Amino acid sequence: MKKFVFILAFLLTLFSASAEDITGSWKGTLNVQGTKLHLVFNIEKNDNGYSGTMDSPDQGANGIPLSSVTFENNVVTIKLKQAGIEYKGSPDGTGNIAGEFSQAGLTAKLILSKNAEKTEPALKPQEPVKPYPYNSEEVFFENKKDGIKLAGTFTYPSKKGKYPVVVLISGSGPQDRNEALMGHKPFLVLADKLTRTGIAVLRFDDRGVGKSEGNFGAATTVDFSYDAEAAIQYLKTRKEVKTSRMGLIGHSEGGLIAPITALRNKDVAFIVMLAGPGLSGREIVLMQQELIGRASGMPESEIKKNQDTNRYIFDLMKTETDQTVLVPKIEDYLRKQLTGNTDSAKISEALPAQIAQLTSPWMQYFLNYDPASTLSKLKTPVLALIGSKDLQVPAKENLAAIETALKKAGNKKYVLKELEGLNHLFQECTTGSPMEYGQIEQTMSPVVPEIIEKWIKKL
Repeated sequence: MKKFVFILAFLLTLFSASAEDITGSWKGTLNVQGTKLHLVFNIEKNDNGYSGTMDSPDQGANGIPLSSVTFENNVVTIKLKQAGIEYKGSPDGTGNIAGEFSQAGLTAKLILSKNAEKTEPALKPQEPVKPYPYNSEEVFFENKKDGIKLAGTFTYPSKKGKYPVVVLISGSGPQDRNEALMGHKPFLVLADKLTRTGIAVLRFDDRGVGKSEGNFGAATTVDFSYDAEAAIQYLKTRKEVKTSRMGLIGHSEGGLIAPITALRNKDVAFIVMLAGPGLSGREIVLMQQELIGRASGMPESEIKKNQDTNRYIFDLMKTETDQTVLVPKIEDYLRKQLTGNTDSAKISEALPAQIAQLTSPWMQYFLNYDPASTLSKLKTPVLALIGSKDLQVPAKENLAAIETALKKAGNKKYVLKELEGLNHLFQECTTGSPMEYGQIEQTMSPVVPEIIEKWIKKL
């Protein structure tokens, strides 16, 4: 999911230098709990010293502004304050920078080099290669409610005719049209598989991402639902589309967005929830934290402490709506929790940015939103799939909640499946931990598009 809530800020950032000249592009590989992340730091000299950006090719993230870059007493210091990250390193005499990355108590060695091998992720074996055996067209459409233009890719069979069509809705966090993550492009793979079987697909960049207009940071799940609605309205103008067979496929948070959109639009003939939650955001976050923490080897005492902290903060956020009161209360509580922590100074510096993220419009809506409020009114046919090893949206609890809500709606046109051995990205996996995502060669198990295709064609 995007911020949902394995936030990859965990994994990112640092920088580099060279004794006399630290400008240029520096590359390094960060090893975090067995997962390798390639990083690139692009440093420039300016009138005030240095500035720079960071790229994370494995995650499809480029041009992330660094908070500060300094080079004093032969030590390069790079900070990304909004993520609580700091890197310190020194030229080692061989043209490299040797140093240490740190974030909220996590530390890892990092060597940066201008001569490192290219860090572009290798093409995953499931990614299609042009020329495609179907039409692929870049398109633009407008969300008239918010006055923004969105950009995407529309793929459809080459043979003339009208076809069923789906709109792909990405998970949490700013996502491009391919939902690029950890070297994978799940939506590119899914769109290719479905289009080859005679189902047209529209996938698009989130607002404020890629070629789409808008402010991603100010938007909530409901705002994103109007982007999906705009996609449906656009498809009604396409001669290749069978307008009676238009559907939505939402992954993770997209699985929240799809039902909200469908409830407002009779044009939506069906929805597919891929790892879509049936429980409230509060419940999801607490379950994620416990399961991912345990899979990462975190001590049970730490898991419990984190759970207690989050519950307290979530309770505050539910009862206190005045930001001028809420923010100081959260900050005061968290600073008290840092008493005795050897890394309290570093963590404390990052607190304001972390609290701002926690109290953002998106997070506040997500934590308090209960999908049952929408699903319990939804008559639209639903296919809900969740992997048995999904640690972000656990299968049994969420599928049960989805079914309860759909039954309440009197919806008899639903299919729920727990897919054995698959994680949150629907990869065949070992533990389900997010740390595995980038290590797994497979982007998506082939059973997923096969199930979706057969279900859509039976409707």
